[in-house]
Parts: sequence; structure tokens; C-alpha cells
Amino acid sequence: MKTETLTIESADGETTAYVAHPSQETTCAVLIIQEYWGLNDHIKDIAGRYADEGFLAIAPDLYRGEVAANSDEASKLMQALAIEDGLDTIKNTVQAVSDKYSVRHFGITGFCMGGTFALRAACELEGFSAAAPFYGDIPEEEVLAKLTTPTIFVSATKDAWINLDKVATLEDTAERLGLPIHSVKYEADHAFFNDTRAEVYDPTAAADAWAMVIGFMNDKL
Repeated sequence: MKTETLTIESADGETTAYVAHPSQETTCAVLIIQEYWGLNDHIKDIAGRYADEGFLAIAPDLYRGEVAANSDEASKLMQALAIEDGLDTIKNTVQAVSDKYSVRHFGITGFCMGGTFALRAACELEGFSAAAPFYGDIPEEEVLAKLTTPTIFVSATKDAWINLDKVATLEDTAERLGLPIHSVKYEADHAFFNDTRAEVYDPTAAADAWAMVIGFMNDKL
């Protein structure tokens, strides 16, 4: 599998994106937005898995080269990242990929902090045909009301952060406003998709979620 690094310009400074290429040319790309740890090997591995499924996979580096060694560092990096900065990086990544490759259709996914950005990007940015945020925080209603991108919101019933009350609020808002969101809940904990964290990883839930999201991306892109 071919990989490369793509330079991304943004208002708050230059960064890069990790790009994994499928074996055949494609016009479909998926952006993978990092957890609060940063653009680490786990996120790059997910990009590789998307490439193996036939998508051009792009993981922009929202931390501009920094990767957390522990949860304290990760929390500080996440808190220092402004929503506007992250969204600007995502928007400019889409533009850079469009300029360099023959991509016509974009999907976006993300995990934890990346799920927060993936959902918000689907609400506030143009150009996405599908979104699959995993256990990310939910934007305020006036932002969520802008959503026109078909979205699967993946959550976990044992998650203390993106808890059942938050997910219920999302579901109620989506139903009331007629938003294109499908909510899927697993009997698992926060970060259940991360196979580098044995304490929370749930292989059954992760495999089911992966198959569902790949099918969704294939259908929408």
C-alpha cells in the first residue's frame, strides 16, 4: 500500500495529512479524524484499512505533529485546539485533496475528539456525502440543525462521556428537526473501536461497526 504525506495550509499554521492509497484509482475519499491522542499509529492503521476497502484515506494532523504520550497530555492538547482551527484544517484538507487527486466524493469519520469534529464538520462544512462520527460530542442545536449530510452516529451504552442522555438528546433533536442521522448504540465502553486499548476494546462491536460504516460509505460515496 502506497502512503504519502500531504501538506495542508490553515489559518493557524501549516500542518500535514497522512494519505493511504487504495490499490486502484478511485474518486471516493474518506477523512479520518484523530482521537485526542493525536495522529498516531492507530489512526494511520485505520486509514490503511479504508485504503484496503478501496477508498483514498486521509488523516489530517490537527495537532501539527504533536502526539500525546498519556491522557494528561492528550487532554491538554485537545483543550488547546480551537473548534475553528480544527474545522479550518478539515476544510483545507478537502481542498488540498480535491486539487491533487481525482476525488469527487468525500466521507468523514472520527473517533472520540475526532467524532466531535467529524459531526461538526458534516454540519458546518460543504462537500461531504457521508459522515460516521464515533462517540464524539454533540454540537448545540443551532449547529446540528444545519446538517444535510447523511450521518451514522455511533455510541456506546457504557460511555460516561457521550452518555445515554446526550445520545437521547441527539436522537430527539434529529427526529424533531428531520435530520438525516441514524443512531447506533453498542453495549460497549467509550473508545471500543480502538484495538490498541485492551481495557475498552470490544472486538465484536468494533467488527460490526466497521462493516456497517464501510457499507454506508460504499452506498453514499
